Amino acid sequence: MHDLTARQVEILKSLIEEYIETAEPVGSETLEKKHNLSASPATIRNEMVRLTDLGYLKKPHVSAGRIPTPAGMKFYVKQLMKEKELSTADEVSLKEKVWIYGKRKSLLKEMTRALAERTKTLAVATTNEGDLLVSGYANILDMPEFFDIDLTRNLLSVIEEAGYLEALCTGQIDDDEVHILLAKN
Repeated sequence: MHDLTARQVEILKSLIEEYIETAEPVGSETLEKKHNLSASPATIRNEMVRLTDLGYLKKPHVSAGRIPTPAGMKFYVKQLMKEKELSTADEVSLKEKVWIYGKRKSLLKEMTRALAERTKTLAVATTNEGDLLVSGYANILDMPEFFDIDLTRNLLSVIEEAGYLEALCTGQIDDDEVHILLAKN
């Protein structure tokens, strides 16, 4: 996408990690204090304006901090997140499950459950036959953005609606890629 400076990458990474933790707009002073950035709040603000102009951040309100855009989250996932190594025990456990759940659908169902458990999020998988597998609904309740009961009720109603998750996955079924779907605010 765009070539970012090392400072911009550091600010974007810190801002997204803070946003993931709090689900609130993030300001320059918070970044400077909590993430030990080697820049003043004024410099961080200037870089946040540049990142906003580049489409990685947006400002939801005039007086608010900034939140990542889907482009910013995509950059974070593809460029900044580190792949975690499985412990030997986890690797052995997963290999045993592959052996036990030899059937493709049973294995995918167990892997979807394991993914939801390890990521503490909602995990959705589809098969080439169009079967939809979902696990981790309860994990939604631990996410700070869903502490608002009305928002959570609305989300669960939408997910429950027949065909919603299937519609999200339409077009993703024919490949072997992992897809991360982000909702636009």
